[in-house]
Amino acid sequence: MIPSVDPRTGQTAAELDAETTSADLERITAAAAAATRELAELSRSGRAEMLRSMGRSLERHRDDLVAIADRETGLGPVRLGGELTRTRWQLDLFADVLEDGGYLEATIDHAGDTPMGPRPDLRRMLTPLGPVAVFGASNFPFAFSVPGGDTASALAAGCPVVAKVHDAHPLTSVRSQEALAEGARAAGVESDVVSVIYGRRAAGDLVRHPSIRAVGFTGSLSVGRELFDVAGARPTPIPFYGELGALNPVMVCREAARSRGESIGQGLAASFTLGVGQFCTKPGVALIPASSDGDALRDALVGAVEQLPAGVMLSERTRNAFAGGSVALREHPGVQVLAEGGGGKERGWWGTPLLLRADARGLDGPVLDECFGPVLVLVEYGSDDDLLALLARFGPALTGTVHADDADRPVAARILRMLQDSVGRVVWNGYPTGVAVSWAMHHGGPYPATTNPLHTSVGATSIRRWLRPISFQDVPDALLPDELRDRPTGGQLPRRVDGRLLLAD
Repeated sequence: MIPSVDPRTGQTAAELDAETTSADLERITAAAAAATRELAELSRSGRAEMLRSMGRSLERHRDDLVAIADRETGLGPVRLGGELTRTRWQLDLFADVLEDGGYLEATIDHAGDTPMGPRPDLRRMLTPLGPVAVFGASNFPFAFSVPGGDTASALAAGCPVVAKVHDAHPLTSVRSQEALAEGARAAGVESDVVSVIYGRRAAGDLVRHPSIRAVGFTGSLSVGRELFDVAGARPTPIPFYGELGALNPVMVCREAARSRGESIGQGLAASFTLGVGQFCTKPGVALIPASSDGDALRDALVGAVEQLPAGVMLSERTRNAFAGGSVALREHPGVQVLAEGGGGKERGWWGTPLLLRADARGLDGPVLDECFGPVLVLVEYGSDDDLLALLARFGPALTGTVHADDADRPVAARILRMLQDSVGRVVWNGYPTGVAVSWAMHHGGPYPATTNPLHTSVGATSIRRWLRPISFQDVPDALLPDELRDRPTGGQLPRRVDGRLLLAD
């Protein structure tokens, strides 16, 4: 039995009798392999309509989905309603990506003479990998779970999805899959293009299964690394795209602290406690100047944190990990508690906001590791060179944030050069929590932020994870994929022909 638990009380509200057996997994993966063929036959326009129909189905079931997710996560109907809107938007975005067609990188080199001699007719594009396994996140039951970005981008690529139901919101996962299936059927799709499995053992077996051709994962470093190693140890290794979280440093330059330190302090308090600190982009450390301006920023942070209440955390495991990480930080040499928020209730799983200061001379151990939850560590620097040296102590991350004014530009330029080597997104005079779904977004970073820094898990280009290139040499036009034919029938798309990029040919 899989319990559906209310984190506000810690009580089981329902149970799912759904543990996935070996026989179940064989049936599900066989159905996913069969669905690959139907997705291919749909063409880009058919898959676009399927995605939009899935979005409409989520919308029809909005009230039920939000209510169930609220009961399982404690995130509240306002936050969850906005997340469901984002999730529908992701499905619509990938329908647009399909209709645009540029993601295929369609390229044609006609036969002809070249300085190296005769060249055959060569045509290249990206093609689907096949069935994909998706492991969603506890903190986003819609946008990064069964109906989320990994699923939307994989389906757009033409890859069926087998999703692992998350223990923190199992019923939400099941109802989301049912809504997606209803939307697919309304678009005329008969195959099981999205299926779900349950249980830790089935999760490992899914990654090992020969029908699975790639994995998308959002979660902890420990579990992600375990599954990453499983994917790499297969007789035929497969890509594992894991988003594992990070410390996400914030640098506040001197002039910025002087001119708007109080505002930055208040903004940092709101950012690191947003969603009870349960965002993968939560800032975990802030470097501020050791000066009266830095003191004012710190005081603003302290005042803001002391006014904040405890919040409900997503699961008992998340709460316990936060509690353990907080204790390790508190007990680390050179770490001082600056402020704490209000306490939680006796029942349920609560996290109290915590602001710490660490001695710049002793940055090691837990100070350099992510603590998932509402905690921020302040580190004070002396000179600009000290700031850069401190930044170098913190490893790769999803984001790096710089607060700087015009007078800070020389040191800010040096910070930006360092960040470009170590993060996936640089934030200027803002806060990293919140990841826009767009064509230009990159949500990733060098290991251990992710297992593959070449790709993003958010935005239009996340579709690239589920595709591989193939070239056709001297293949008759009638036998080519439509997008590579001399006159494609499925609509115009960007193509590079004989070295020239043609937006419509």
